[in-house]
Amino acid sequence: MSRPSTNRIVVVIPAGGVGTRFGARTPKQFMKIGRVSVVTMTVGRFVRYPGVAAIVVAAPESHVERTRKVLASLGRRVPLSVVPGGGSRQDSVWLAMQAAPANAEIIVVHDAVRPLISERLITDVVTGAVEFGAAICALPVVETVKRVRDDVVEATLDRSELWVVQTPQAFRADLLREAHEKARRDGVVGTDDAMLVERLGHPVRVVRGLQENVKITTPEDLRRVRRARSR
Repeated sequence: MSRPSTNRIVVVIPAGGVGTRFGARTPKQFMKIGRVSVVTMTVGRFVRYPGVAAIVVAAPESHVERTRKVLASLGRRVPLSVVPGGGSRQDSVWLAMQAAPANAEIIVVHDAVRPLISERLITDVVTGAVEFGAAICALPVVETVKRVRDDVVEATLDRSELWVVQTPQAFRADLLREAHEKARRDGVVGTDDAMLVERLGHPVRVVRGLQENVKITTPEDLRRVRRARSR
């Protein structure tokens, strides 16, 4: 797929978590893969992508300076800013958007702890956003899925209709801002940005994700990424 015809892509990277589930003192975005921190590897993927006009990282308030230091070398290639994140991922995305250039055409949102994204995947979601206004990447569910309540199966779901969603997700900038503003007015917290856009009644395009696009949530996830990186 050819690259999308826009040179005003802004990348928003929520990195506001402190790794409670990861079980380590060091937030997972600062863990090392080889000699490089996870967040540095992730941001580096976008620094090298054509058409990215700016990158905004939302970091934990207590780690803003640390984040700026580990990303300092990347800021020489693309305008890069680090802002304090919020109490939730959604708040962090919102705060990062406030620091984004006002003339952005497309906003790409990507988890700081998914460092194994590819140029092809970025292109696919950005192209989807250019053409349809909103696009996400996802993988079809291959296991049987059941809805369970109080340890009892209520129903077996049709897995042909179920997909596991990843990031990056890309949106027309005005559409994503409208979706976040409405969510804030309504007191709604979504599990991802696409959910907020869906609430506007706007269709969201789905493109095929990558198995290796792992989100580092547990120590085993980190080991998996390290193994993949070393191949």
